Amino acid sequence: MARRDFDPATVKPDGRPATKARLFDPASDGPWRGSLPGLTLGGQNTVLAYGTDTVGAGPRLHVHPYDETFIVIEGRARFFVGETTLDAAAGDVVFGPAGVPHRFENLGPGRLQTIDIHHSPEWIQTDLEE
Repeated sequence: MARRDFDPATVKPDGRPATKARLFDPASDGPWRGSLPGLTLGGQNTVLAYGTDTVGAGPRLHVHPYDETFIVIEGRARFFVGETTLDAAAGDVVFGPAGVPHRFENLGPGRLQTIDIHHSPEWIQTDLEE
């Protein structure tokens, strides 16, 4: 069934061109494979790529002044978002509200790969752990 959520005639293009930028080099090493500020593409969201083969590894506890959405592309992760603990696997999406400290770790076995969407045109973060 075809979707028709709105009338396209009611939306006027704002003149921004379609753009492209590289998020990460697939041959690069390390868990932080790349980030792409929304400003680079003229958009409102910053995208990060994270991946690790090490069970138990993940970003340290941190917080943002905006929402963050995590997409698990490969593997399994345990997310700690405020007082909530969520286990997620490939295909799952986890939401972290603005101002709520969060982190995640690879549950294994194997690789954890995520795409992290920061609902901000730039990456703004305060780490709460050393």
